[in-house]
Amino acid sequence: MVVLGKVIGSHGIRGQIKVAPFTEYIDGLMEYTSWWLGNDEKSWQIVHPTAFSIHNNQLVITLEEYNDRTRASELKGLLIAVPRNQLPQLSEDGEDGYYWSDLIGTSVVNMQGEVIGTVAGLFETGANDVVRVQLPNDKEELIPFVDQVIKQVDLKSRQITVDWELDY
Repeated sequence: MVVLGKVIGSHGIRGQIKVAPFTEYIDGLMEYTSWWLGNDEKSWQIVHPTAFSIHNNQLVITLEEYNDRTRASELKGLLIAVPRNQLPQLSEDGEDGYYWSDLIGTSVVNMQGEVIGTVAGLFETGANDVVRVQLPNDKEELIPFVDQVIKQVDLKSRQITVDWELDY
């Protein structure tokens, strides 16, 4: 399974959910006719998205299985995943790209070898993509995902090297 998003809450009274996608395009999740919802504490279940809208850079999703706010609110915090075999195949070395979801949890270090934190997520701004880095002090740093800053993405060692100082 590949995690492609997270349920961040319910929306409205008809059982819709708000989703933070981990996909390159905000509506990329809608390419899949079924999703798996779950996490370490709650067992995985299959759901079927039937409609969506975009609101404040978040997806608002209607799921076939949920039609009231109370039940939908129980989904908050669950991860959204699809089987990896449903994704287009990429090379293991990252030559032809990588999935954003593969970067979640990756260590971020600067050019001096200092650990900045771990990747918590990525998002688009329109001008460029941004990586959300969870710092050791439980704060978050936003780092532009551009060639001038991102120097190397090493999927095998699960490390991203950046031209970024600890005190930025």
